[in-house]
Formats: sequence, structure tokens, C-alpha cells
Amino acid sequence: MGIINVTPDSFADGGLRVDPSRAIEDGWRMLEDGADILDIGGESTRPGAEPLEAEEELRRVLPVVEALSSRAVVSVDTYKAVVAREAVARGAAIINDISALRYDPVLGAVAAESGAAIVLMHNRGRSHDMYKHAEYADVAGEIAAELSVAIAAAENAGIRREAIILDPGLGFAKQARHSYEALASLERLTSLRRPLLSGPSRKSFLKAALGDVPPSGREWGSAAAVTASVLLGAHIVRVHGVREMVQVVRVADCVLAAMGTPPAAV
Repeated sequence: MGIINVTPDSFADGGLRVDPSRAIEDGWRMLEDGADILDIGGESTRPGAEPLEAEEELRRVLPVVEALSSRAVVSVDTYKAVVAREAVARGAAIINDISALRYDPVLGAVAAESGAAIVLMHNRGRSHDMYKHAEYADVAGEIAAELSVAIAAAENAGIRREAIILDPGLGFAKQARHSYEALASLERLTSLRRPLLSGPSRKSFLKAALGDVPPSGREWGSAAAVTASVLLGAHIVRVHGVREMVQVVRVADCVLAAMGTPPAAV
């Protein structure tokens, strides 16, 4: 899954794709580099970010979704029902929701009606206060329990279980040590029997290992985390550097094959 942030304040690319035409061009390039899915987001959800009005988010993402969905599987990174509805109407096949249906009470019904797949990500609080909620006695157990609740909420909203993808939320409402524990325990989430998405790319928790380097300098650290994700059961990895990470994933897949490890059951 290649990341396309159509925002002026992206932590990872500094707003390089705020121009929709640049975002679309980069999307074509990601497909050529081997991306299977393009994840398009119009609102930064980095820690400390402020919410964005739906009208502005729609203005940013809809032209990009419409253009790229003609040739790609497109995911829209939003927690807003109105944005999800309009994006799916223009070809998006996946709704990537960082809130696991907690922010917008209408999103579950919209997702169910649309028939799109949905990513339910583990998170607590909102972007401006998520670290206040980063307290865990059992990181893996609590993530699994809270994602189970999210699955139940999705099914109660009419979303088919087969349409649900789970994300442990690396970097969200987690101190660095919690993100590493969540990554190390990824295999435990396979017990929920849904496909797993892992998104470690360039995130700040990598600084615990790499030192105080900017996001652009974390690609090798991202490669290590992507490798671990694949080996521990992730079905999808969400990344910025598609060309490089395609190589990483292919080698990790060969390691799994040599180990005789079948893909995690879903």
C-alpha cells in the first residue's frame, strides 16, 4: 500500500503532494514501482494535528481518488462518513479509518451500504491528545481486545466481517516502546482471523532505535520494521517508499516460503 498524502502538513513528505496533479503523477509512479493499493489521505492525523473541515478534505482527495481509481485499487484515508461516501462513489474500494468507527457515528452505516472494505485501526483519543492515553499493562492483549470490540461495532453497523482489515496502529496512542511491543506481537492479532495491515513507515517510534533523524532518514529503519511485519503475519504493509519496500517484501516472502510458513489464516 503506497501512501499519497494530499496535505500541506504531512510529517513524512512535507506537503510535496498538496497539488493534486503531483499526487496523481506520483500515484502512477507507485503503481509502476509495484504498489498493489494506493492510500489517499487529505487530512494529517499525525500526533498533535488539528481536525480538518470535511469540505477541504473533499476538495483535496476527490480529484486524486477519481483519477487513480481508474487503474488502481484505491483506499481513502478518512474517518469522516461524508468523505468516505464521496470517495467510494468515485471509485475507492477501501476506507482506511484511524478511529475504528469511533469518531463519526455514521461511518459504519456508510461503509456497510457502500460494500467497500474497511481498515479498523487501533487508536485512543484524538490526534491532539492521543499520548495521554498511551498507558498499557498488556500492549498486545489490550490492542487485540479493543480491536475485537471494533469488529463487533462494525458488524453491528452492517459491515460484513469479510470486509474488515485490522491495523495495530503503530505510533498512535503509543509511546515508542508500545509500538515496538505491538509490532513484535503482531502474530497474536492473527487470532482475530482478519487480514492485518502494518504501517511503520518513517514513523517517530523508529527514532528510539535510529536517533533523532528526520522522517526522510528513516527508510532503512522502515525496511527493518516492514520485514518484521511480513514475517510476523501482516498481509498489507503501508509505506512511503514503494520501490524500495517492494524489494523488502519480496525477500521477506521468500524467507517465509523457505521456512514453510503458510500465510496467516483469515
